[in-house]
Amino acid sequence: MKTRYLLPLLLLFVALDLGYTYWQNYRLPLDGDLAYIVLPSPDCRPVLSDPFGWAALSRGELYTAPNRFFAHAAMVVYFKTVPFGLQRFVSPIDSVYVACGLFSAAVQALVLYVLGLYATGRARPGRRFWLTVAVLVPLFQSAGYHNQMGIVDNAITYTFFYAFPLALLGLFYWPFYRAAHSGQPFRPRWWQYGLLAGLAVVLSFNGPIIPGVVAVLQVGICLVWLARQWRATGGSWGAIGPRVPWPAFSLLLLLGALCLYSLYIGQFELESRDITIPLAERYRRLPTGLNETFFRRPGLAILLGVVLLNTLLLGRLLPASTESRRLRQLLGWLALFAVAYMLLLPLGGYREYRPHIIRRDSIMPVLLGLMALYGATTYYLAQHLTGRRRLGYMAWVAALSVFYTVSDNSWKYPTNDCQREALATLARATTPTVDLPQSCPVLSWGPIPAYGESEVQAELLAYWNITRGKRLFRQPPNPPGL
Repeated sequence: MKTRYLLPLLLLFVALDLGYTYWQNYRLPLDGDLAYIVLPSPDCRPVLSDPFGWAALSRGELYTAPNRFFAHAAMVVYFKTVPFGLQRFVSPIDSVYVACGLFSAAVQALVLYVLGLYATGRARPGRRFWLTVAVLVPLFQSAGYHNQMGIVDNAITYTFFYAFPLALLGLFYWPFYRAAHSGQPFRPRWWQYGLLAGLAVVLSFNGPIIPGVVAVLQVGICLVWLARQWRATGGSWGAIGPRVPWPAFSLLLLLGALCLYSLYIGQFELESRDITIPLAERYRRLPTGLNETFFRRPGLAILLGVVLLNTLLLGRLLPASTESRRLRQLLGWLALFAVAYMLLLPLGGYREYRPHIIRRDSIMPVLLGLMALYGATTYYLAQHLTGRRRLGYMAWVAALSVFYTVSDNSWKYPTNDCQREALATLARATTPTVDLPQSCPVLSWGPIPAYGESEVQAELLAYWNITRGKRLFRQPPNPPGL
């Protein structure tokens, strides 16, 4: 095959996978937090009127998500605009599911772009970039190994709260990484500096996961920089001061200070006050969570093994180079980051839906680091191996891609068919109260047994034009065993 056809084929492969992600998430039910955040419910209104948590800081008020304004605001803006634009082409019911599918595919595309940046070290997408992205795209699991290594969540709310802000964080750090990778000073233009400062504000108030990542990364960045300057100046602290790159450090300090503030006001989270698990018990649960996530099913363990194998092959099969040494060092840095980050997780509190603290969403920064390193080492080996070794290695990579692609099979997974039937029943209703025959959740985490408990859901469905006016509803309980 002529190489001129390679780039179009790579683009087609990535586009088809993104289309598959859209289709998978289009068929998923709406989660139980969506209505409360988007409407919003009375519990979620304080954060939208107090973006920076002044009430928590000045008066010690407790309310939902005091440090998550931008995550909540993003959901409100998206789901109060996009479905109405889509209703020009599809029904009101379809418009909501299409909006979910589009956002999921867009977030996956953004995460892939960010991973491609770090894996290739290049800002302009070319053949190297698309080769790397094509290697990475099968790793995204909406079914299959989703519970071990899913990045785009099956619940659209958590895609807004985890994958989306982490992709933005990757964009924030990219200019710093590129400058360090190329050995060039970091000299942003005034508008770039302003954009990064604004992004620092947005990132800091997106929930607890970003401050945790920033805490580990920036302590590591500062320690590494100080160690290098100490060696370069012969151990003279006085000579280090004038060498501080203030354009870079001022932005890092801004992000760090805002994240510390975000962590502080996060202590006034209403839900966290119900924690009944002592801190020592949370730490004792970490090994169980680690085992459940990495080793209960093979998807993530295989990825970890392949990254370790790639770094071993770099040293065994190829001559030493600056780039190969850097890639092997990155594995060590990623391991240190993973350990430090996971040790901070119990300090972030306890949730019943995450009983062992470590879960694919809470360790998503580690997963993304593994994926980026897998892409970088795979491309380097594919480029520098020769002859039969290269053919054998490429066959191995292709087999891995097929394995993950086939594993991401949604045919046997639950769909939103039952939920759609319930919404259609509500859309046809003419009475203010409706007894739904379907017991599947409707914008909730379980069946709604009383009319009064459907107030938030009913108001949002009327807002989306799905129902003609507010239709309160109740449902039978799930049959035993379901």
